[in-house]
Amino acid sequence: YKVVLDIIAKILNVRWQMKAIVNVGLKQGVLDDQGKATHHALDTLGFKEIIKNVRIGKQIIIELNSSNKEDAEVEVKKMCEKLLANTVIEDYNIEIVG
Repeated sequence: YKVVLDIIAKILNVRWQMKAIVNVGLKQGVLDDQGKATHHALDTLGFKEIIKNVRIGKQIIIELNSSNKEDAEVEVKKMCEKLLANTVIEDYNIEIVG
């Protein structure tokens, strides 16, 4: 079914809109100063018993013009490697929706 839709989309030059949700965060072992500060603040607000650890990251949502999920993920990975994540100290994951 999806293959047929992709073929029709190519014939009609139609692209389905998808979104890429990219979550970027510091690798394990990299000191997270923001996470520590937030953890401390939450402790002082009375949440000490329930919080084990806090890590701060970022989420990037990109609207894509693509009809192929696999191709979209390849392109978003290139974006992450070139700009969106500092791969020396950050990990990222990609979710393509739509």
